[in-house]
Amino acid sequence: MQYIMTFFWSFLLIQMLSYVVGSMNGAEFAWMPGTIISIIVAILLFVISALVPNDPVEHH
Repeated sequence: MQYIMTFFWSFLLIQMLSYVVGSMNGAEFAWMPGTIISIIVAILLFVISALVPNDPVEHH
């Protein structure tokens, strides 16, 4: 479920960003570049979350 929601939010936010930036530049909206970038962002988020340690940190 966490993978689905991560992809959903990355898809939604990247598509929204693509629409806003494209309309500011006067370009027409295209689904595919935003979809490809959202897949890449979701994969990067999965990799980063796997690399970051989840152990508690001891304060000295």
